[in-house]
Amino acid sequence: MSSLLTEGDLTHEEDVVWLEDPTDFDYVRQALDKTRRRNTKPPYERDGRMVGYALLDNQAEPDPDSGLYKRRVFFLLPHDRDSLPGGLYREGAPGEAVDPRTIEVRRVGEKTPRSQSGPSSQAASCL
Repeated sequence: MSSLLTEGDLTHEEDVVWLEDPTDFDYVRQALDKTRRRNTKPPYERDGRMVGYALLDNQAEPDPDSGLYKRRVFFLLPHDRDSLPGGLYREGAPGEAVDPRTIEVRRVGEKTPRSQSGPSSQAASCL
């Protein structure tokens, strides 16, 4: 599991919406963003691109101080492995990176050999 999120952070997730095919990526970054709405596409204000996000159920309540909902967003930055396979993360991965194949509603994504080392690590482990 990611050390940055807990399943307690995700208790009101109802669905995960993918904007791009998650099987195309070795990893995606996951984070909790604060948004005004619980069930529409959230705004994205980072470099790179959002590739998915969570929808919250009707029981989700906004933070009493800010009035915002905490929702999970999945994203990639310009220097991530999908855009620069020979770059900084040709081996290894950022701390918030998880294998998108392990992402489920109300479950934190997991780190796998593929997410942490890339597809070549899986090929080498099969030899």
